[in-house]
Amino acid sequence: MDENRQSKVRWIIGGQYFLYFGVMGIFLPYFNLYCHRIGLSGSQIGALSALKSLMMVVTPLLWAMLADRYQIRRPIYIFCLMVSTASWGLYFLTTAYAYMAAITIFYGIFHAPVISFLEAFTMDILGAKKKSYGKIRVWGSVAFISVTLIMGQLIDLFDVSIILSLIFAGGMIQTLAAFKVPSVKIGERASLLPQIQHFFSKRIIIFLICAFLMLVSHGAYYAFFSIHLEKSGLGGTFIGAAWALASISEIVIMMQSDRILKRFAPEKVLVFAFLTAALRWFLLMFVRSPIMIMLLQGMHAFTYGAFHVASIIYIDMLSPKESKTLGQAVNNAATYGLGLMVGFFISGYIYDWQGAPAMFLISGLIALSAGVIFMNVELGSRN
Repeated sequence: MDENRQSKVRWIIGGQYFLYFGVMGIFLPYFNLYCHRIGLSGSQIGALSALKSLMMVVTPLLWAMLADRYQIRRPIYIFCLMVSTASWGLYFLTTAYAYMAAITIFYGIFHAPVISFLEAFTMDILGAKKKSYGKIRVWGSVAFISVTLIMGQLIDLFDVSIILSLIFAGGMIQTLAAFKVPSVKIGERASLLPQIQHFFSKRIIIFLICAFLMLVSHGAYYAFFSIHLEKSGLGGTFIGAAWALASISEIVIMMQSDRILKRFAPEKVLVFAFLTAALRWFLLMFVRSPIMIMLLQGMHAFTYGAFHVASIIYIDMLSPKESKTLGQAVNNAATYGLGLMVGFFISGYIYDWQGAPAMFLISGLIALSAGVIFMNVELGSRN
C-alpha cells in the first residue's frame, strides 16, 4: 500500500474510532444514569451492564472465527453495525426491566464484535508501524471527550432520555461511514482447530487472566461512577467534565505511545497500569472533593490509556498472522466482555449492600491482585 493510500485509510479508520467512541461517550457515562432515573435498582443496572458484557464473551469469538476462516471481516463488520443500530431503536418502546434486558442481549450480539474487528483492521493497516497505534486510536478519545462535555450540559438542560436518540443517530452515521473501510487480505484462510489451540498457550492465558481482573476492577467505575457523583451532589456538567478529563489524560498517553513502547516493553507498561488502577480505586473510597476527584481522573491515562495500548499490541504480538481478528476478539471477550460482566455484577451487588466505599475497596484489591500475578509470573519468568 503506497503512502498516500495508507494515509487515506488511516483517516477512514480514525473516523470509525471517532464515531464508535463518540457513541460510547454518550452510553458509558449516561445510560446507567438514565436507567437509574427511570427507577431501576442498582442490581438491575448492574445486571443490564453485565448482559451487554456477556455478549462480548461469546459472540465476538464466533464472528471472528467466521471472519478469519472465510476472510469476510469487512462484510461482517458492516452487517453488525447495521443490525445493532436498528436494535437500539427498540429502547424507545419500553422502560420495563425485562424488555430492556431482552433488547440489551439482542443489541449486544451484534454490537459486541465491532471494536475487536476495528482493532484488527488497525493492526493490519499499520503493519510494521504497530507502535504508532495510539495515534489512530486517539481519535476515539477525542470524540469521547467532546461528546461527554456536550452531553453533560445537554442533560442539565433537557431530560436524560435524549441519550437514546443520540446513540441511535451515532450508530446510523458510523454504519454509513463503514462502507469506506477497505478490505484487507491477511493471507491464507485460518483452520478452526489451530486458531483455538494457539490461544491456550501459557503466556496468553496468564495475560488474559490478569486483563480479566483489571476489567473486573473497572466495573464499579463504568457502572456506578456517574451515579456516585450525582448522589454526592454533583450535576451533569461536572459528570461530563470528569469523564472528559479522563479521556484527555488518555490522549496524552496515546499520542506518546510509540515513544513509551520503544523505551518500555508492553509487559512493564501493563504492570504499571495494574498497580496504578489499584491506587486509583483505593483513593476513590475516601475522596469527596470535586478537585480531588478530577485529579484522580487524570490517572485514567495509565489505568485505561496505557493499559489498552499495551494490551492491543501485546495480544497482536502473540497472535499468528492468520488469526489476528480472533486474537483481538479473545482479548475483548476476556476483558470488556467477561471482565466487565463480572465487575458489573459484583459492583451492583456491593453498591446495594454496602455502598460506594466498599465497592471501590474491592475494586482496588482486584486490580492489585492482577498486578502481583502478572509481575511475578510474566516478568519474573524473564529474569
